[in-house]
Order: sequence, then structure tokens, then C-alpha cells
Amino acid sequence: MATLFDEFVWRGMVYDATEGLAEALAGERVTAYIGFDPTASSLHVGSLLPVMALARLQRFGHAPIAIVGGGTGMIGDPSGKTQERTLLSPDQIEANLAGLREQLSRFLDFAPGPNPARVINNAEWLAAFDLLGFLRDTGKYFTVNYMLQKESVNRRLENEEGISYTEFSYLLLQARDFLELSDRFGCTLQLGGSDQWGNITAGIDLIRKTRARKAHGLVMPLVTTASGVKFGKTESGTVWLDPARTSPFKFYQFWLNTDDRDVIPYLKYFTFLDRAAIDALDARVRAAPEKRDAQRALAREVTALVHGAGQVARAERASSVLFGEDIATLPADDVLDVFDDVPSTEVPADAFDGDGIGMVDLVSRTPLAASKGEARRLVQSGGVYVNNRRVADPQARLRREHAIEGRLLVLRKGQRQNVLVRLT
Repeated sequence: MATLFDEFVWRGMVYDATEGLAEALAGERVTAYIGFDPTASSLHVGSLLPVMALARLQRFGHAPIAIVGGGTGMIGDPSGKTQERTLLSPDQIEANLAGLREQLSRFLDFAPGPNPARVINNAEWLAAFDLLGFLRDTGKYFTVNYMLQKESVNRRLENEEGISYTEFSYLLLQARDFLELSDRFGCTLQLGGSDQWGNITAGIDLIRKTRARKAHGLVMPLVTTASGVKFGKTESGTVWLDPARTSPFKFYQFWLNTDDRDVIPYLKYFTFLDRAAIDALDARVRAAPEKRDAQRALAREVTALVHGAGQVARAERASSVLFGEDIATLPADDVLDVFDDVPSTEVPADAFDGDGIGMVDLVSRTPLAASKGEARRLVQSGGVYVNNRRVADPQARLRREHAIEGRLLVLRKGQRQNVLVRLT
């Protein structure tokens, strides 16, 4: 790609942009920023598109700034929201900031150099303003009519609950962020989701009016799935970048389960694979979609970016559980991730000591069989598996060493009905 703007266009990352931005990105080193809301201590996959935008910007020689909104986070952005947010305390925001900084460091290079990345808390200046000074130096440049025309405000005014003065003022605060970054770092570009266009243009206007300088904005599409569902939302909830909230295995599976209609756009959005590699995967999707080569490439690339190559190998190994391999050598934590939504039965660990527990007895203690008689018939028919190995002998006994790390057994009836046995 000749320029960053060309790269953004090819990857489908330009929803709208100010006139002259393409030329600016082609002709000079640009300092650009994106704001991240510190409402949680972790980013989620819905944050990945703006994060990747900053990372691509830096790879093209431009300087990225991530604003973690410690100041604006105390107010709440009305963009895309139907009701007022719960306001966070300063302590909650500070804890969340620490988590976001660490995650951003996986994508951005903060080492000294010609275009180092920066993470900045806008509370540095917003918390220092007094009300009269802010109204004088920022508020007087915006008419109420101008603010009412913004889509984020308009939508909320149509809602029965309306919009509070607190959130109504958010546009002024974000505009002030852009001005401060322009003054402090020569920042001339703000990026964001398409719902941020009104906030971004307000900052551009403030810089023009107060400094007579030109600034730019670029907004990216809001990502949805081919079925129209908001990207990153699953039946089990949000998909987080924090492994404590969403395990690397579940994270990998999220990408592996991508719809054929979405996988090529997601490869463009969320990976650094080049045009030739993505075109080749596109051809494979068209020729043999059942092989899911593009989904595997997507899952590997994004999981490696977020969690490291080691977790990719671990997730792929755990995925083999779903296809019938022996799971006795897998780490117990990986097994728990794979089977976290299946029923479990607790059995005292000492029942497995000595000669161990009889196979029929164990099966009868689980939801797989209602009685010992039913358990015996099930085992004799070859319908029970222990750690994915068929056990057809009703006289078989299981000891502690058969359990994964001495604490887990996976019992399966037929092809789909699984039960976890936890040794307690």
C-alpha cells in the first residue's frame, strides 16, 4: 500500500473522513489519537478496530496517542447510548486505567524513537479546569444550536429520559481534548467510530477557531456480524481481552466460529496479514468453505496478537478435545475452559483411592444415568467414554491417577452429552 489512507480504504476502515486527510497522511508524519473509555479494567473485542487503527498508523511512521479518558470517563459519552451511564468513582477509573494501559502496550511501541506511542489520561487537564475558566475558554465557542444538531444529542432528546446537562457537556470536553493534544503534541488527527463524528468535528472547529490551525478526523464503521448482531456480543456475554475474563481458549473459539460472510472483512480489520495472504484465504473460502482455513488463520492471528503464540498452541490443542482426542494429558484448567458450560458432579477424592470406584457406580452418580441398572446397560453397550476413551467393561474401576491432574474426569454419553466429575 502506498499510504496509510490507502491501507485504511482497502481494509474497509473508512466510514468518513475530512477533506485533505489522504494528502496529509501521504506527505507528512501525523500525530493522531483515539479515545478509550475506562468503564472496565479491560478492553473487549469491540475495541480492537480502533486499537488496530493506532497500530497501523504507527507502522506507517505516524505517531499514535491513546487517550484513556480518566476525565471524560467521569461524565459519560452519550454517543450510541439510549440512557445515562452510571458514573464511576476516581478510584474505579484509576484501576481501570492501569488495565487498559497494559493491554495497549501489546499493540503499540512506547520505546523512545521518531514516532513513539503515548498513553495519556485526559484528567491531567480536564480535572484542572475551573468551571468559569472552562466556560470562558471552551464553552463560548459553541452555540446550543450547534450542539443540538449533533446526532448523539438529537437521539437522546427523542428518548423519554432525555439527556442530562452532564452528558450534554461531553462534546465540549472531547473537543477540548483535541485542542490540548494539538497544543502539547502537534496532534492533527482524531480517529473513532462512526458515532463519534459529531464529537470529532467539534474538536476540529475548536482548533480552527482558537488556533487558526487545520485538523482532521476519520471515523470507522461500527462492526456488526452478517446477521446484524453487534460485534463482540455472544450468548455468554462480552468477549474481553483480559484472559481472566475471557480465557484464551474461548477467545480463540470466538474467532474460529466466525461466519463465512464475515471472515474476510475481519481478517482485514483485525490482522496484519497483507493483501496477497487475505486474497488467498478469500479464494479458499469460496472454493472449500467447509475447511474453515480463513477462520483458523483469523483465530491464530488475533489470539497471537492479544495473548501470544504460546496461547495459540494451547488453544488449538484444547480445541482437539472437541474432535475426540485423548484429553488425559491436557491441563485441567484447559479442560475446564472447554467444558465450562456442561453439568458437573462432585465425588469425594478418597472414593478413588485403593481399588478405586466402580465404573457403574460412578456413572450412576451423574446425570448420564438415573440408576445403577441403567448405568450398567449404558456401559455394556459401549456408550460411555472417560476422557474421550470408550469404557465398555462394567467391572472397570477408576482410580485417582485416571483423573486429569488428579482432580477431573470427563464422562461422555454418546457423541454429545458430557459431564464433568470433580474430585473433591
